[in-house]
Amino acid sequence: MLVNYANEVEAADGLRQSYETIRKEIAKVIVGQDDVIKSVLVAIFSNGHCLLVGVPGLAKTLLVQTVARVLDLDFNRIQFTPDLMPSDIIGSEILGENRAFKFIKGPVFSNIILADEINRTPPKTQAALLEAMQEKSVTASGVTHKLQQPFFVLATQNPIEQEGTYPLPEAQLDRFMFNVSLDYPTFAEELQVVRNTTGTSVSEVNKVLNAEQIIYFQQLVRNIPVTDNVLEYAVRLAAKTRPQGELATPAVKRLLTWGAGPRASQFLVLGAKCHAVISGKYSPDIEDVQAVAKAILRHRIVRSYQAEAEGLSADQIIEQLF
Repeated sequence: MLVNYANEVEAADGLRQSYETIRKEIAKVIVGQDDVIKSVLVAIFSNGHCLLVGVPGLAKTLLVQTVARVLDLDFNRIQFTPDLMPSDIIGSEILGENRAFKFIKGPVFSNIILADEINRTPPKTQAALLEAMQEKSVTASGVTHKLQQPFFVLATQNPIEQEGTYPLPEAQLDRFMFNVSLDYPTFAEELQVVRNTTGTSVSEVNKVLNAEQIIYFQQLVRNIPVTDNVLEYAVRLAAKTRPQGELATPAVKRLLTWGAGPRASQFLVLGAKCHAVISGKYSPDIEDVQAVAKAILRHRIVRSYQAEAEGLSADQIIEQLF
């Protein structure tokens, strides 16, 4: 049942409380990775998709499965391999018993899709997700089929092993709200992981929200007011990454060959709104924009040879823009 809030301030408090409860439930299974969990939940409440980049064994898949259980959403995992075909994702038409074609839905027809190792499949198959991620629908044989709502794609990618992989096209990357980097756990966290996973105990998580409540909170995030100076800061930050643009600094022209598009500006504002609410505020400020900027911009900028020669990462260049 959807909770009826008296006003948007009370609803914002409800979102913040739900967020804290969700984090506590996820912490029963996932040790550490607080920033990663925060980014995934901000993406979900902002109605965006998330790309998780990390070496094997950092619980990327387990995190997505746990989020799906806590949010009480339908979940499907798609293992991306070189021989995967678009019909294996969106579905296909078959000839039925009455000699009429009928559409058999593929695994993309679910609330949360885990696109495991998304860069291991050719661009033709990667492109099968483009319409689903943007329009929340798929088209087969000229017929458009709407997907379940809410709908999220949480994709994983291994940054080390590049043999047999296909880099994601820029159009595909741009549809991900966040590019989240996972790092190794600390010694204490890894000790806790081993202690929890080498015994017989199994951690059970409680369901906190349902699909209807998530859709309600997504609309609430969009209704959060934003001041003109924060809006202008977000748009200016994205525009400063474009070396051909009027706001580009000499450093940007030297270090970048391509910058972020308007979708980055939209995600900066939406992400800042959600980040503000879960931080106990009712309107975002510049610090909220900066808090989500790296994850939003790092996969939308292309470094120049000069930047690579100097060993500058995308995050370091983004920090200079602040």
